[in-house]
Order: sequence, then C-alpha cells, then structure tokens
Amino acid sequence: MKETPAWTRWFVYRTECTKPTWAFRLVLCGCVGVLLWLTRGFSVPAIGHSLVCNEEVGPADALLVENFDPDYLLFERAETLYRAGLAPRVLVTTVRNSDGNEARVQSAIAQLMARMARLEKIETVPLREIEPISLNAANQIKDVLTTEHIKSVAVVASAFRSTRSSLVYRAVLVRAGIAVSCVPVFGETTPESWASSWHGLQQVTEQFLKLQYYRFYVLPLYGWKHSRSEDG
Repeated sequence: MKETPAWTRWFVYRTECTKPTWAFRLVLCGCVGVLLWLTRGFSVPAIGHSLVCNEEVGPADALLVENFDPDYLLFERAETLYRAGLAPRVLVTTVRNSDGNEARVQSAIAQLMARMARLEKIETVPLREIEPISLNAANQIKDVLTTEHIKSVAVVASAFRSTRSSLVYRAVLVRAGIAVSCVPVFGETTPESWASSWHGLQQVTEQFLKLQYYRFYVLPLYGWKHSRSEDG
C-alpha cells in the first residue's frame, strides 16, 4: 500500500472512529428501563416533580393563561385566582394566522372556556407560532407586557409543562424588568401516577425531552446571543 506523503499531515489526517452498535444501544435502553422499573417508587415521582414548577401564588399585575394546548382546567384555576383578587387582568394566549390576524376558531374556544369557567373578562394575546415556539412566544408576550406597562405576571400553565414555561419566561421577561411567578395546574395525572397509564407515559416523556432541549440548548443559546447583542 502506498504511504501518504508526510507533508499532507499539515492539511488532512486520518483517524479511527468507534461507534456503538444498535445491539449495544438497545441493551443500554433496556438496562435503563429495568433500572427505572426497579426504582420506580423513587424515580417515577422524582421525574414527575422535576417537570412541575414551584407554585408561587401572590399578587401580580396580570395572570397569563398559557393556552397553547387548550385546557379548561387552566381557565378554571385562573378564575379562582382572579376572584381572589390576585390580579386585575387575565391574558390568554391564542394563535395569529399567517395573514397577521387572530385565528377565529382558537379565539372562540378560549372565549367559550372562559365563559364556562365564569371568567368575567379575558384579553387574548395572538401569537405567531415560530420554532422554538415557547421561546418566540415569550418574546412576543414580552412586547405586549412592556407596551401595557405590566411589571409582574403569574403564569398559569399545565403542571408537566410548567417548569419549562417558568424557565423560558424568566429568561426572557426578567431581562425586561418583569417579575414572573408560576402556577401549575394538575389534571387527573399527577407526579406519582403518570407511569400507570399510556397517556401519562407519553405526556411525561414528551415534556421531559422538551425540558432538556430548552434547558441545555435553546436557553443557553438564547442567553449567549442576548449577551453578544448587549456587548455589540
């Protein structure tokens, strides 16, 4: 075999790469699954609670109902907080169409759920859905809150989504001088019971993966870009 000339090492080099086989990956996943099953009395609640933000119920300038996946329980919880006098305004996220107008169907659904929950008045906040959706939604919400001179907001979010929501809103809104508190809302599935149903497994797995994606990629990248723009 002809040897590669020594001078080429200044431009290219050859190396060996070792990659795990599919068999190893399957065995590893199986071992993780068995470990989780053996420690389910500890791991199941721990994973569930890691997705739920610490509830912080206190006075705020506005309640923000995170209505990305319409859920009547969010409106019901917001009504309780509103009736208790914790905030004078209730903002509800909806979708903005490509033409810039608010999507009528989602707006009508939000209004209907608000009436069912006996929420006297809500203010819809139409948002453009741009990936990553949660981060871009938070930036659009920041513009609305700034325009309305709102200095504190309590985010009413689905429980297993709430940690991610809290991290995102704090990363975006606190920079604008807006205080953020978090109110998680539970349905039938709890941190202790999510592994007992297929729906719970699907829901928690999805939210866990999204949380890691935002925690270790989206938010660090956002912070880095924001720091560069400030330095520039």
